[in-house]
Amino acid sequence: MAAAGAAQEKQFPPALLSFFIYNPRFGPREGEEEKKILFYHPNEVEKNEKIRNVGLCEAIVQFTRTFSPSKPAKSLHTQKNRQFFNEPEENFWMVMVVRNPMIEKHSKDGKPIVEYQEEELLDKVYSSVLQQCYSMYKLFNGTFLKAMEDGGVKVLKERLEKFFHRYLQTLHLQSCDLLDIFGGISFFPLDKMTYLKIQSFINKMEESLNIVKYTAFLYNDQLIWSGLEQDDMRILYKYLTTSLFPRHIEPELAGRDSPIRAEMPGNLQHYGRFLTGPLNLNDPEAKCRFPKIFVNTDDTYEELHLIVYKAMSAAVCFMIDASMQPSLDFCRRLDSIVGPQLTVLASDICEQYNINKRISGSEKEPQFKFIYFNHMNLAEKSTIHMRKTPSISLTSVHPDLMKILGDINSDFTRMDEDEEIIVKAMSDYWVVGKKSDQRELYVILNQKNANLIEVNEEVKKLCATQFNNIFFLD
Repeated sequence: MAAAGAAQEKQFPPALLSFFIYNPRFGPREGEEEKKILFYHPNEVEKNEKIRNVGLCEAIVQFTRTFSPSKPAKSLHTQKNRQFFNEPEENFWMVMVVRNPMIEKHSKDGKPIVEYQEEELLDKVYSSVLQQCYSMYKLFNGTFLKAMEDGGVKVLKERLEKFFHRYLQTLHLQSCDLLDIFGGISFFPLDKMTYLKIQSFINKMEESLNIVKYTAFLYNDQLIWSGLEQDDMRILYKYLTTSLFPRHIEPELAGRDSPIRAEMPGNLQHYGRFLTGPLNLNDPEAKCRFPKIFVNTDDTYEELHLIVYKAMSAAVCFMIDASMQPSLDFCRRLDSIVGPQLTVLASDICEQYNINKRISGSEKEPQFKFIYFNHMNLAEKSTIHMRKTPSISLTSVHPDLMKILGDINSDFTRMDEDEEIIVKAMSDYWVVGKKSDQRELYVILNQKNANLIEVNEEVKKLCATQFNNIFFLD
């Protein structure tokens, strides 16, 4: 009977219930409350309910302010959902309401009973997701204040609507985890010679395409070089790897065998193509529009065109001043200069990488999986995530273990000193968290009969092979 009962259970992952942005200053008087609301999803919600929900959040924020004026509420836990608050700019509040995961069971009389799993959501993960929503908006639109300066509340509302209408569809809350907290960057491991080749390629390109202000170079969705400030690169990296690149994978696989343009003069075959910008350079009507991005918004506020150009597994991002409008001629020139060189470079990197892999030897499936993050250069490395795009996060471990990693991370946040936490998890897993200086390492070991000393030894071995002893904790 128990088996039949279990089969009746249905699990529902966390889901986005609502998302809104408001400014309490915009509708101070009674009867004007609607003016506070700048964006509200889902839009179908009845006007009075929108006003009521915004009012409730305002009240919570005000109420918690009395206890800690400098740090108002970040989240509110209720049985059915959890609300997250973020004030990215003064008086501009963003709120995200997430339904808790639920289990639906059938009672003896066949009626469904819903159990909410209130403890399953990690505050820090979803607060980070909410902050990312703002960073991503700001990358493509600049600050809320900028929209106000450009055309008041009307322009701000239009921009919010246009951006979040699309962006919220890419939030897959069921697959958010520790990586969302870090918002790190995966770097591509390279030998010095190849790195110098890339460096000289970038210098040459910046010189011959003299309007280029910043350049970033990626291979296999991993970063090799960036001229941007860290915080800007971090959010641009997220956009490229979870949104732009995945959209272009399919057509690329189709055309693998033949160079895109074999009829080039001088028989220089190359695989280069624009991921942003003109689709077909031979079409005189081709539009040379590039997405605009905003960087260094804290002080100088630079508006740039983002040109992303790819050959095989190598992608290069050129950022040019937005006051310049790239012409079709410029795009053709870029294509003819960058395409052939990037194609050669991409095959060099690939070759070098394969040689290095052969030398290090492909070890058999190790007994452990890990996530590593370095706060100084945002470097992130995970053997737990097989693929991470916005719609899927394929992790090779059980969600319960991912939750333990998140809990350990929350403990680390409260501590300033270096520390180590070891957890014996359900079944046969050990989970180890190490924090040293600015680095964090999380290891999951699957060893049935291991004891604490053996687990410690394993982790030491891992640090020695994978991280050249960056952890000096003994």
